[in-house]
Amino acid sequence: MRTDQFTAAADYMRLPASQYSVLDAKKIERLDDDTFICYVGGLNFLGFVVEPVLTVSVIVQDRGPVVKLLDTKLQGSKTIMAANDRFGATMTNIVTWEGDEGSEIKQLCSETSIQVALEVPRWARVMPTSAIESTGSRVMQTVLNSAVPKFLKQLQKDYELWASGDDSRKPMGNGEL
Repeated sequence: MRTDQFTAAADYMRLPASQYSVLDAKKIERLDDDTFICYVGGLNFLGFVVEPVLTVSVIVQDRGPVVKLLDTKLQGSKTIMAANDRFGATMTNIVTWEGDEGSEIKQLCSETSIQVALEVPRWARVMPTSAIESTGSRVMQTVLNSAVPKFLKQLQKDYELWASGDDSRKPMGNGEL
């Protein structure tokens, strides 16, 4: 058992990405120690089912990991897959722990920023750009509203197991976003 909770939280958040056990074996594939492929699952976008596949890196810093989006590929119909050449995204998720030495309160915090660029195909230009943008924003917000809290809960659960001395590092999650 790791006894000093303040030190344990600091030590846990500095673990290499390969030692976190928040991987959902049904949704995340490890490419190397700090690079992962994340299968988001099907989302409805303008009447199409879009399945984003994200490649991310995890960079461990002093107060916690930073998750950066390296690549995004869209899977789905031929129309959706053709959008890969006209689509780009950047994302950064900074995860930190907060709490002072001697304080009873320890918390995980997450600050996520995402930017998406999409060249609107000719067939969709009959729709107002604002409608396409707002739909896309809602889809991305839905993904973040679901994925980030789930990730943080898994991280908290993994921390609690690690702090209790459990070093089994078993994958967590059930494949749901």
